[in-house]
Amino acid sequence: MRRALAVVLAVVAMAAPQSLRTQTAEDAATKNAQKARTVLDQMVQALGGELWLNKKNEMQQGHIAAFYQGQPNLGTMRYWDFHVWPDKDRIEYTAHRDVLQFYEGREGWEVTYRGKRELPKEQVEEFLRRRDHSIETAVKVWLKDPRTILIYEGQRMASRHLGDQVTLISAENESITILADVQTHLPLKRSFQWRDPVYKDKNTDAEEYDDYHVVDGFPTPFSITRYKNGDMTRQLYVERVEYNRDLPADFWDVDTWARRIKK
Repeated sequence: MRRALAVVLAVVAMAAPQSLRTQTAEDAATKNAQKARTVLDQMVQALGGELWLNKKNEMQQGHIAAFYQGQPNLGTMRYWDFHVWPDKDRIEYTAHRDVLQFYEGREGWEVTYRGKRELPKEQVEEFLRRRDHSIETAVKVWLKDPRTILIYEGQRMASRHLGDQVTLISAENESITILADVQTHLPLKRSFQWRDPVYKDKNTDAEEYDDYHVVDGFPTPFSITRYKNGDMTRQLYVERVEYNRDLPADFWDVDTWARRIKK
């Protein structure tokens, strides 16, 4: 991925006026990184600035529609999604909210009327990949690391909106690409690539964000669409969002909820 930096800088240099072509590669890289950081700083401010950076938790409620090879499956499923930075997530499924999944740290558990069980390794890894490459992680972790490389890649389209595209490359040579609306500066899309451990080919995971509403002072997307290798896999239709809720002391205790659901 870092090899791509040299290619990007060459393109930047060729596109610049003649008077600027005498600048060193380091100067071009610095200017490009400054533009990228400006885009990300504007995005953070649009999301709520310090309030967004310091939010306590978030709850999202709605319906999920699943897709296979771009075609929708029949029906939708209700869900409630709770997130606490940096590594606590709880998702409840079905109208009775009797299927619970907990992701805490690097572990994943499911609770149903049958009790508690570990989630399949592949499912946990997929969830953690998305969390490790989320916009929140990009801003709160990657952007604070001085070793992270920032590249401004110009303007692109997503969900009929024009955005500025920025890629962050970590010290571990992983990347997150973010597209922010040129007018509102809100996120339009987040994507990253990962190599399949079995087949060794690269996969692309992407999310597009649309239909923003302001909730408790936070602009929030009420339509979230997920893609894998360009094919739509899930669409989340958000109905309600809450921020900074007071959660019960045992909210993250998997064993406690296993006993309650079993009853």
